Amino acid sequence: MPDEVRFEWLARFGYAARGVVYLLVGGIALLSSFSGGQADQESALQMVLRQPLGWIWLGLIGLGLIGFIVWRLAQGILNADGHPGNAKGYLTRAAMIVSAITHVGLASFALRQAFQLSIGGGSGSSQESWTSWLMQQAFGPYLVGAVGLAIIAGGVVQILKGVKRRYLKYVNLSPARHRALDLICVYGLAARGVIFLIIGTFFLYAAWVVDPEQAGSTADAMAWVRQLPFGRILYGFVALGLFAFGAYGLIEARYRTVRAPTLDDAKRAAAMA
Repeated sequence: MPDEVRFEWLARFGYAARGVVYLLVGGIALLSSFSGGQADQESALQMVLRQPLGWIWLGLIGLGLIGFIVWRLAQGILNADGHPGNAKGYLTRAAMIVSAITHVGLASFALRQAFQLSIGGGSGSSQESWTSWLMQQAFGPYLVGAVGLAIIAGGVVQILKGVKRRYLKYVNLSPARHRALDLICVYGLAARGVIFLIIGTFFLYAAWVVDPEQAGSTADAMAWVRQLPFGRILYGFVALGLFAFGAYGLIEARYRTVRAPTLDDAKRAAAMA
């Protein structure tokens, strides 16, 4: 039981850390609609670093993101959520592993900034760096295109998860709390899904023109939204949605069902490897 409790709190700490990051991203996006600035995850973490005792808070966020990565791997590899052994279940678990991988860079950035480490330094963004690396591999443009399709699929899943309220399968909200928090969850998931759709489209375009610099980030997606007709209004809605997704992360940290993987889960995963 103590091990299960520790693992549960590791997962909840991870959800909270991711929620804080998106609260900051959404907050920066809302402020940038008046004062400018980039609304991305790395900018949000750098803002934390500039606060009093910022390196401590940033270090805690980095450690929390590591906890989130461990939980995602438990979901994907050890099937901690108990998904069925069919195509849908395997695709869901694969998405959890991809989510773990995508958060490695963010956790690394947070810890490097908190403890002033220069490992893997560079002038470009981490996303542009790994996209460039991917483009240089055999069939690189096709790999980048596949990443774009996966991001778009993830966006569709996020939107459906919110609109159809599928998140309630794992988030235990009482009827009273459900009424109060449901709109936040739906809005946040849908907004993040829209951002995923835009970023995925950027990746497809980067693969088409064989130019990794065209693979956009959250900040690029937000800048694109701002350029649309009524862009300032749309930008505000999306920024508020990212803030809502951060709140959704805190809701998951409190109410999400967390099942610690067992030894039997590990044996089944090893047998399938």
